[in-house]
Amino acid sequence: MDVLEKDLEFMKAAIEEAKKAANLGEVPIGAVIVYQNEIIARAHNLRETSQNAVTHAELMAIQQACEAIGSWRLEETTLYVTLEPCPMCAGAILQSRIPRVVYGARDMKAGCVDSLYRLLNDARFNHECDVTEGVLAEECGQMLTDFFRNLRERKKEEKRLKKEMDQGKLGGIL
Repeated sequence: MDVLEKDLEFMKAAIEEAKKAANLGEVPIGAVIVYQNEIIARAHNLRETSQNAVTHAELMAIQQACEAIGSWRLEETTLYVTLEPCPMCAGAILQSRIPRVVYGARDMKAGCVDSLYRLLNDARFNHECDVTEGVLAEECGQMLTDFFRNLRERKKEEKRLKKEMDQGKLGGIL
């Protein structure tokens, strides 16, 4: 199996994690970490569920991988994530010495690998990563687009129902 085939296979596993997040009402971002061609960590966003700002998919996957390997240095691993990492996650990637990061969709609002900053390739840090972007980008991006569209529609409907209730139009239905 060549590198592209492996990247597709492991990104599909990250997408499965993202779907788990979406099923929980979380932003659909998933991550897996691979060591010696085996997935050693799987995670998805749990920020809303946990009410904890640091429960991003990448951070939880890094924590699992460190436990699996028995070291904070993840020097022979690859991180696959469906969305370009944010500054917090990019920092954790650098600190854990992950040598390669593969991501799906760019994040024009918070991405710190290519979009806003290039933290993983900044020579001023003591570690740099090989980055592959755009693996299954359309599928990864579409999950996010669909999630946020549905969220806006739900909020709009809730607002409409609340307004009708406040005006007495729903009369004892609720």
